Amino acid sequence: MSNEIPYIEGAGTADFAEVVIPLALPLNYTWSLPAHLKDAVAVGCRVEVNLGKSKKYAGVVKKIHQTPPEFFEAKEVVNVLDAEPVVFEEQLKLWEWMARYYMCTEGEVMAAALPAHFKLSSETILVFNEEAGDDFTDLDNEAFLVAEALLLRKELQLAEVQQILDSNHVYPVVNRLIQSRICYVWESLKERYRPKTETYVALHPDYNNDKALEQLLNSDARLQRAEKQLELLLGYLHFQRTEGEITKQGLLKKTGASEAQLKGLADKGILLLEKRSVDRIRLLPKDIQLNFELSAAQATALDSIREALREKEVCLLHGVTSSGKTEIYIHLIEEQLRKGKQVLYMLPEIALTSQTIRRLQRHFGGHIGVYHSRFSQNERVEIWNKVKDGSLKIVLGARSSLFLPFRELGLIVCDEEHDTSYKQMEPAPRYHARDAAIYFSSLFSGCKVVLGSATPSFESYSNALNEKYGLVTLTERFGNIQLPQIALTDTRKYRKKEYADTIIFPPLAEAVQQVLEQKKQVILFQNRRGYTPYQRCNTCGWVPQCKYCDVSLNYHKFYNKLVCHYCGTSYPPMVTCPSCGGHDFVQKQFGTERVEEALQELFPQARVARMDIDAVRGKHAHDQLIQAFEQQKLDILVGTQMVVKGLDFEHVALVGIVDADGILSFADFRVNERAFQLMEQVSGRAGRKHGAGRVLVQTTQPEHPVLLQVQQHNYRALFDDELMKREQFGYPPYTRLIRLTFKNKIRDVVRDAAAWFSSALQNRYASYLVGPSEPLINKVRNQHLMELLLKLPRNSRLIEQCKKDILHQVAVLHQEKRYKSVVVLPDVDVL
Repeated sequence: MSNEIPYIEGAGTADFAEVVIPLALPLNYTWSLPAHLKDAVAVGCRVEVNLGKSKKYAGVVKKIHQTPPEFFEAKEVVNVLDAEPVVFEEQLKLWEWMARYYMCTEGEVMAAALPAHFKLSSETILVFNEEAGDDFTDLDNEAFLVAEALLLRKELQLAEVQQILDSNHVYPVVNRLIQSRICYVWESLKERYRPKTETYVALHPDYNNDKALEQLLNSDARLQRAEKQLELLLGYLHFQRTEGEITKQGLLKKTGASEAQLKGLADKGILLLEKRSVDRIRLLPKDIQLNFELSAAQATALDSIREALREKEVCLLHGVTSSGKTEIYIHLIEEQLRKGKQVLYMLPEIALTSQTIRRLQRHFGGHIGVYHSRFSQNERVEIWNKVKDGSLKIVLGARSSLFLPFRELGLIVCDEEHDTSYKQMEPAPRYHARDAAIYFSSLFSGCKVVLGSATPSFESYSNALNEKYGLVTLTERFGNIQLPQIALTDTRKYRKKEYADTIIFPPLAEAVQQVLEQKKQVILFQNRRGYTPYQRCNTCGWVPQCKYCDVSLNYHKFYNKLVCHYCGTSYPPMVTCPSCGGHDFVQKQFGTERVEEALQELFPQARVARMDIDAVRGKHAHDQLIQAFEQQKLDILVGTQMVVKGLDFEHVALVGIVDADGILSFADFRVNERAFQLMEQVSGRAGRKHGAGRVLVQTTQPEHPVLLQVQQHNYRALFDDELMKREQFGYPPYTRLIRLTFKNKIRDVVRDAAAWFSSALQNRYASYLVGPSEPLINKVRNQHLMELLLKLPRNSRLIEQCKKDILHQVAVLHQEKRYKSVVVLPDVDVL
């Protein structure tokens, strides 16, 4: 089991291995090591193991020891899959900490950490029985087809059998073949990663000297009758001399030749075609160039960060938008690179990586690579291996990059550290990448963490004020450009009938027109996607809702569908009200799609684009959109939070917040903090290079204190005001939150289970419990929800004990037959 005595070198022969497999098992299991595999197994290597009667998994060896499991006889490890570890000790410690801290299992962390191609699949394979012969006359038609295919191929996967029979119901056929001893079943773990290969063209060694080549070109009869082949050969020789090695695809493209002509030269032994493994991700030449000067304020901030990191492990850089934080990071990265260390540069959104990578590549070339979930699994494996062998020194990535196998990590930069995208919501582990990165850095000698933001999270800023972190403040923009002026438009002035359906009110419309006339650019922010968040019957007030979730449906005009943003189910547009039979539907509120339409109507000559999750679904879609806006191929960009986060556009003169009321109206204790962060961040996109920009905020409550603080760019006033309320009501940073979500298809069952659980915790945690209660959205994917919140004081012993008690009570709950199917999801440090 997982509490075995670790193996100590020299204490004897290692007989057992504790293995992490990608399943939600409460403990890691132990397998025995057969004699022929003992020397091949090492901590961090993958091994093939059996679990149950027929399931096979690729697990990672966590410990090697000599203590047999107490309560069962250990099965043997089937095979060792790696010659050297795929993860190191530091990664295994991170997995263990995350499982303990975030109340999940190490198997769930492993499933999130490893690329899919490292998690092998158990596939059923039919193997032809050579003793069966080739007489299949006694078989029925379906079995005969499969037997014939097996005779030719010798092995078939079940998926291939389904294709042969054009049916998913192949098990009876397979069973008949097995009983007839035509084949047998082999359960095999197959490696899914395949190296990418390209065919390179080379000249046959016989023609490497000038004399032989001259004779070939001038007098070889094989070429005199084949003009096209001779042209192709001459083309190859030209490109080979000017460019060096050339691929088959590149040669055919450049010469306009055909595959047949190239094959003819290969058949004649003049050219050779050679397949080689190549990297999917091509890196630039490795170089370090810091060809810019820091401003006086930046230089002072850099020195202050260095000083802070001599005493503390973490430093918070609180710099206003466009203050040049990235240039400071570049200097810190360069210092680590000179020492031979690796650096992790984390960003909250994939969309941010495309712009940032171009900036960093100008300074570090091929030393830097990108890692995030939009890459294919094969590409992720290749980046993984480059980090593991140390050939990639800097990684720019989203939260999943934290799991890469760094060996010599010297610095972690967590930019836009306040961003909620650093928190993994579903599935487990529900971790916060910023906090996990701080723990991860402690596993490496001398590794430091720099957190950066113009609007830090209250938790990080509080830690800095309490001197747990270092704090460095950068109060001026690069080039002494002024922060943008923020004007509030009171939309209550436009309540006349003529403005009933208005989205862009006159002050914002006039400002957009002025900016377009100046040949500048505009960003408009609306924190809802789709066309309209909901429709309503004008006769009876009925609102279309998802049949699986307790939420109204969003209308997407582009797809002409009603879509649930929780489960993804789509429905045809509603024409007739099922409640009253009426046909009069009105559209309430608006999303980015409708804002885009309104802009196209108001400014028909302007080039408008939309940046939200619906518009940038492709692997490179966000990068293409950002580059088009950078190159001024677009005039107006409308988007959700994607346009808020750290993007740097030179020609943006105006930012418009279309609906500030929607940002200020969330039912959450962090609503004011989030609203300030969103509005301050999006306003920071304006006037970054050529003079101060303008920000216009449309709202019905211009006297709201958060809006006044945004106008003054006064983060500290917001922080001081909110912290008094947080202390009064017991919220972070004064407490730690653990939310328990109960899920079940039957509403009464989940309610009773939550009430039972709450009563079980009452004795020890009564003063910290809130609930149970139904959340705002109380049904998702046909599962009814209840929530229980614990607001625990920042006492590590109490928190650890509470986590143990919760996990114990979950086990007790599932002993009750009525509650066995109730799912309990713990979320530590709720956002």
